[in-house]
Amino acid sequence: MALPESEVTQLMQTLRLRFEKNKQRHPDIDWSPVENRLRSKPGALQTLYEMEITGGEPDVINYDTEDASFIFCDCSEESPKGRRSLCYDQDALASRKEHKPKHSAVGLAVEMGIELLDEALYAHLQTLGCFDKKTSSWLNTPENVRALGGALFGDFRFGRVFTYHNGAESYYAARGFRGMLKV
Repeated sequence: MALPESEVTQLMQTLRLRFEKNKQRHPDIDWSPVENRLRSKPGALQTLYEMEITGGEPDVINYDTEDASFIFCDCSEESPKGRRSLCYDQDALASRKEHKPKHSAVGLAVEMGIELLDEALYAHLQTLGCFDKKTSSWLNTPENVRALGGALFGDFRFGRVFTYHNGAESYYAARGFRGMLKV
């Protein structure tokens, strides 16, 4: 489903203002090529809209020269409000017998068309600001960890970035996930 033109206009204005306000996240990137790419990719606009309305505050954080794409990431100060209280993935959700969360981080990310940040991208994001000072975010977990029932999450405490582990079926009001989108 395509966004109505009024929503596209509002989203583009929001993204442009955030882009201009946070030049430190993308010092060598100009807005014009980003805007041109976005206007040619209506699916990406729909995904960025989903990121925005769930509280992610997406912004460009890098340019991937290998596939010539702009990397958007959730840059909200804390884990996006509309994506919290989720277990890690569908298997974890299915394993809960009672007090199930409404969804899983991986499942919701797939529905939105984004990917969870991995440890490296989460660490890179943290070089651009201090994120998750009061919350935490599920991270894309390697299969060998997930096969043992675990999942990774990260946060920023005591002046540094931490990556931890938890049972994948766990969920907390202060834990959500951050996503990324290549456009």
